[in-house]
Formats: sequence, structure tokens, C-alpha cells
Amino acid sequence: MTERSLAPGRHAANQLERLRILLVEDDEGDAFLVRELLSEADAPFDLTVVTSLREATKMLAGIECVLLDLGLPDAEGIDGLRKLLAVAGGAAVCVLTGRSDEHLGVQAVAEGAQDYLVKGQVDGVLLIRSLRYAVERKRADENARLLREVELRQAESARLERGLLPQPLMQTTEVTVETFYRSGRAMGLLGGDFFDVVQVGDDRLHLIVGDVCGHGVDEAALGVELRVAWRALVLAGVPEEQVLPSLEQVLMSERRAREVFATVASAVIDLPGNRATVRLAGHPPPVVLSGGRVAPVSARTGIVLGVRPTPTPATELEFSGHDWSLLMYTDGLIEGHTGNTGERLDVDGLCKLMLEPEAQRMPVPSLPAWLVSRADKDNGGPLTDDVAMLLVSRGGGR
Repeated sequence: MTERSLAPGRHAANQLERLRILLVEDDEGDAFLVRELLSEADAPFDLTVVTSLREATKMLAGIECVLLDLGLPDAEGIDGLRKLLAVAGGAAVCVLTGRSDEHLGVQAVAEGAQDYLVKGQVDGVLLIRSLRYAVERKRADENARLLREVELRQAESARLERGLLPQPLMQTTEVTVETFYRSGRAMGLLGGDFFDVVQVGDDRLHLIVGDVCGHGVDEAALGVELRVAWRALVLAGVPEEQVLPSLEQVLMSERRAREVFATVASAVIDLPGNRATVRLAGHPPPVVLSGGRVAPVSARTGIVLGVRPTPTPATELEFSGHDWSLLMYTDGLIEGHTGNTGERLDVDGLCKLMLEPEAQRMPVPSLPAWLVSRADKDNGGPLTDDVAMLLVSRGGGR
């Protein structure tokens, strides 16, 4: 049964949202009374009446509020309320009963009812107001629940993403390694950039910094796959000149589209020999700090991984003295603008930043974070791309 109330003479009533109400009441007299009370309020509503809980469960689609009598042929008391709440979904449930029992009312609300109303103690205005408030409370509860679910999912994703960032696998005390990572992806902790450090034996330290083109979750996942594959190849003892070609095979088999490529900078540091072998696959060169000077490594650059499988040339780097740092980074660090000129920071600008007095006074472990902060400032806001850095230092680091 459906009842419709119109209030043509009242502008405020016409502005109210039409309330869709389901009355679960087996007493025809009480059902008639509820219709009359709702009509008194001059508020727009649609009322459907059913006489059992079984009928009610079939009529919940599109209903915003359920008025439930606690004395039904197929459900009695709180047990009936529990059964209705289990299937009510987004509908608010209000108890309307002849039992003036404060304890029962408290219990009903505790179970999840939005309100507890006693027949004969409410007029039309109070009834319609209570129902509207109940609907809004239910909506607020649902929004809070959804927000909480989103927060939990975000927290879970954050824990997962943090867990995917590597911990350097090294035992040597000859050098120290500082890492920095910041995703350019909104609400994400992990982007397409990746890095890793693995020591093999007592004298060789393997390092990699890479960048998968793109900024989405697919690129982030591929970056993790490449990092894990690289670590496995190094630990398996694959010859150095075969590591990047093998990594390229992984990239080409796992990428979602043929257009996806990756740039990579790798280095193998010979600790006793105080030298390194550097390989660049379309990646900006590492920067060396030594003897008060800062300069990029003059390394030959191969093509990016994933375009045309080609051996990546190796460049031998000799460190002068035992006080130096090697900075490896992704291009997100150097692609920001420098002031109003519109120019990019680029490698030369990065070297100049590292020669500034403030950078020279900066403790070496704090240098990566300072560089990003300074690049953000010169860019006029946060850098838009992912940034990954490895800073390997020996002795004083400069």
C-alpha cells in the first residue's frame, strides 16, 4: 500500500526531499494512525505498509527508512530487529512500538536502530522529523564507514608499498650507503623508479638505479619486478656484462605494452681497487664528489632497455683518494625548473647545487633529502616525477 502526502501551500515542505518509508506493522489501526500522523506534517513522503518481516525483506529496494513494530507474527522483540538490520543495507531503521520500555529502547539503539519511538507519544511533526534525522544519521554512519574502509585500504597499501622498497644487502664498513625515495604518484608511496644495493663477496658492491617510463601502479609494479630480478641475477653470480641484457628480457616479457621502456644506471664498486665499473642505459650519469669538486662521470651511454636489445657499454671509473661520494639518481631530480627562466636543473645544475656553501656544510647522509628540498624550491613546488637516489660514500665523503 502506498500513501502520498502533498503540501502545495508550503514552500519549505516542497523543498524537502521525498522520504521513502517502509512501515512494518500488522495492526491495521496502528498503520492507519501512522499514515495520518505523516500526513499531518505536510512533508512529502511515500509510505509502503507490510505486515510481516518476511514481506519487509522483499520491499527494501529504494527504501530510505523502515519503521518497525517489535510485535510481528514472524518476529518478536529485539530478535526481529536484528533480522531486519542484517538485510536493511543503507536504509535507516527506527523502532515504533507500543512498549514504553526505556531499557528496550536503549537495547534497540545499541543493536543498530537509529531511533526508538513509542506509539501515542509522537505527533506527525515529531515523527517525520525523527525519520529524517534517522536517515541523515544513517547516511553519516555509512559515509564514516566508507571513509574508514578507504583509510584502512590506504594504510594497507602504504604498508605494502613500504615493504616493497629494498633494504641494502651489504656487510662492508668500507663505504656507507644513503637512500632516498619519493613517488610522484598522487597518494602513492611507490612509483616506477627503483634502486637496490647488493654486496657480493667481501670486495664488490653492486648498485642500480632505474626508471620505468610512466607514473601509474603498473609502472610501480614493473619497477619492483625489475629490482627483484636484478637482485636475483646479481646473487646468482651472472656475469656483470650479462646482467642488464637479462634484465631487459624481464622487462620485455612483463611490460603491459611494447612502448614501455626503462632507463638504468648500474655500478659495480671494487672496494680494494677503489674503482667502479659504470653502465648507463639511457640514464643520466652518476655524480662524483671528491677533493672539494663535483663532476658527472664521463660514461658512455647505451640505449634504454626495451627498445632494441643492445649491449650496454661499460666505463671504468677510478676514484682519487679514499674520501669520495658517488651519487646515483633518477631524472626526476634534474627535470625540475630553475626559477622563472624555464630552464631545467639538468646535470650541470645539480653539480652546481652540490657546490653551494649550504650543501658543503650539509652532513653527507642528509645531502639527498636536501637536494630534493632545494630542487622543489627552485621548481616553485614539488617535483612532479618520481625521485630515487643512492649516495655511496667512502671516508669523509668529499
